[in-house]
Amino acid sequence: MHKDSFCMPLHLDQLSAFVNVADLGSFTAAADKEGLTQPAISLQVKGLEQRLGVRLIERVGRRAQPTAAGLDLLVHARRLLQESAAAEEAMMPYRDGASGRVRIGSGGTASIHLLPRAIAVARKSMPGLEITVRIGDADDILRDLEANSLDIAVVALPASGRNFEIEPFYEEELLAVAPTGSLMPEGGPDAAFMRDRTLLLYEGGNTRRAIDAWLAAPDTRIRPAMEFGSIEAIKELVAVGLGWSILPGLALKRAGLVATSSLNPRLTRRLGMVLRRDKHLTRGLREMMKCLRAFKG
Repeated sequence: MHKDSFCMPLHLDQLSAFVNVADLGSFTAAADKEGLTQPAISLQVKGLEQRLGVRLIERVGRRAQPTAAGLDLLVHARRLLQESAAAEEAMMPYRDGASGRVRIGSGGTASIHLLPRAIAVARKSMPGLEITVRIGDADDILRDLEANSLDIAVVALPASGRNFEIEPFYEEELLAVAPTGSLMPEGGPDAAFMRDRTLLLYEGGNTRRAIDAWLAAPDTRIRPAMEFGSIEAIKELVAVGLGWSILPGLALKRAGLVATSSLNPRLTRRLGMVLRRDKHLTRGLREMMKCLRAFKG
C-alpha cells in the first residue's frame, strides 16, 4: 500500500457495497440490492481494501464474510452511511423547494408596515420557509449584508457599495402629519409653512436627509423641536398635539388620530432591495424578492 493512500477519502459507494456484502453474505445478492453487476460490486470492495490496505471480505465455504478488520470497519461504515442518509434527508426540503431560510435587514417603517404582508405571501407559497428580520438603521444593515450575516436588505435609497446589487421596488409619498383638526393649506403645506411649525422628525437615515433637503432654505439649518428613533413614537406625539411631522405614507395607512396631507411640492422616497453581487439566489430568496416586487402598499 502506498504511504499516501490514507490521505485519500473514503467513498460512500464502496462502503455501501462492503456493508451489503457483509450483511447478505454474497456479492451477487449485494449487486441485486444496489442494482449493479456482480463484478461492479467486487471492484467496489476491492477498491476499499486497496484504499485501507487490509482484507475486508473472505470466503468461508460459499458465503462471503467480513474478516476481523471488516468487522471493525462495519461499525464505522454503518455510522457513516447513516449520517450520509440523514444529511440527504435534511436537504430534501431545500431541494424540493419546501423550506429554506431568508435573513432580512430592514428599517423600522418597512419592517412594520411592508415586510409582514410580503412575508405572509411568501410563507403561503413556501410554508416551510424560515424568515428572520433584523431591524436597524441603513448603515448598520448594509454592513451586516456586506458581512453576509444577512441575505437581503430593504432600505430607503440611495444605498451604495461596490459589492451590492440594488433594485428599487417601491416608491411612497412622504406626508405632512398634524394633530387632528389642524388646518392644512390648500394644495398642501410648502417648506416655508412647515418650517414655521413645531417639528418632530425622525433622526438620521436617507429619509431624514430627503426631508431636510425639502425643508431647506438659503442660509437656514433645520432644527426640529425634537428628534426620535421611532416613527410610531412621532405619530403618538403628533396625535396628542405636540407638533407636526413629515412621515412615510406606509406608516400612515391607519392614521386615524392625525391629519395628513401631501406636501407642496410632493416629496417621495424609494425603497430598494440590496443584495451582495455574489449572493446565491435560493428559491426562498427568489420568492421573497418576488413578493416584495409585487407589493402595492
